[in-house]
Amino acid sequence: MALIWGFEAAQLAALLICGFAGGAFGAAIGALPAFCFTGFMVLVGEAGNVLGITAAADGAANAAGFAISGGGVTGSLAFGPVFGPHVAFAGGVAAAAYAAKNDGMPEPDEGEYHPAKDIAYALGTRPDILAVGGVFGVLGVAFRWTSQATLVLPVDPPAVGVIGTAVVARLVFGYPLIGSARGSSLLDMSPFENGTMRTATDGGEVRTDGGAAESYRLAVEPWLPHQYKWSGVAMLGLVAGILGGYIGIITGSPVLAFGVSAASLLFLNLGVAKFPVTHHMTLPGSFLAIMLTTPASETSASLAGFSDPVALLAAGAIGALGALVGEAVQRVFYAHSDTHFDPPAAAIIVTTLLLGLLSYAGLLAGIGNIPGTV
Repeated sequence: MALIWGFEAAQLAALLICGFAGGAFGAAIGALPAFCFTGFMVLVGEAGNVLGITAAADGAANAAGFAISGGGVTGSLAFGPVFGPHVAFAGGVAAAAYAAKNDGMPEPDEGEYHPAKDIAYALGTRPDILAVGGVFGVLGVAFRWTSQATLVLPVDPPAVGVIGTAVVARLVFGYPLIGSARGSSLLDMSPFENGTMRTATDGGEVRTDGGAAESYRLAVEPWLPHQYKWSGVAMLGLVAGILGGYIGIITGSPVLAFGVSAASLLFLNLGVAKFPVTHHMTLPGSFLAIMLTTPASETSASLAGFSDPVALLAAGAIGALGALVGEAVQRVFYAHSDTHFDPPAAAIIVTTLLLGLLSYAGLLAGIGNIPGTV
């Protein structure tokens, strides 16, 4: 029997069933809380890996194929078909986009963002909303495994699922893919700084009750009002990248720093003011630090065997790059449209693609988290 994405029929069925449940779960509790769960699972999983504890699902006797990602709790749960960001978070984002047009989100107050961008809002138990989350959870699985197993793209596979589903949700539910620039360009944040509101004739003003459009929204809506200025974003990326690199070097885990960043967003979800989002900075920082400190005797890569200080500085540099790419993405794809489009996932695609290409070129050692590099 032909394999799909490398899975047998029973494994594939289990994968898709869990993807539906994971997407619906993300819709029920909200995309951001679901992503915090991903972070918690990474912390638990990587702690287990350090202690030599593996998930029961890793056993070869598991005929249903739940150990589809490897790596114990981290692979099977944190980045698997239930709690993976390409499933639960992506399902929650798509469900919010649907709910905002189908009386499933609260009416916004003056100056609030479009309700479809409220990824911290738990959407509850409405069957149609949960079904949308479930369908997009399955779609996230498809994006992730097509990227990883069929195309073998040298990028982080879950991030592909997050961005792919976000694009489909905008197209399917009738939201603008980018939106109209309301300043001098798509990159211009001055309308937000000036408190400029949209006019009633602007597109994308559909209210959750289906009523007439109103000027309740800011003309430009930055992803994080406290984290959008280029200099501050770059500085945060430098620091977070170094921290990610340190965690990677000390523990040998490429994703533990990501788990720390993701779990920390619980504070953002709880309303802590100015709490930074850093997982698109710490993840590439960890990857690069581990790749650079790989002993030269263990790889044919040209850039290997570097000292910890050099690797940490490089991790800071790619952390800053991830931060700046994320900021550019939010200005183009988030600030002018109506649904959540995840800047960190897009930044992770760019930075991991860079690392993957450098590995293909023989400059960096491969790393298991980037397909095709080992």
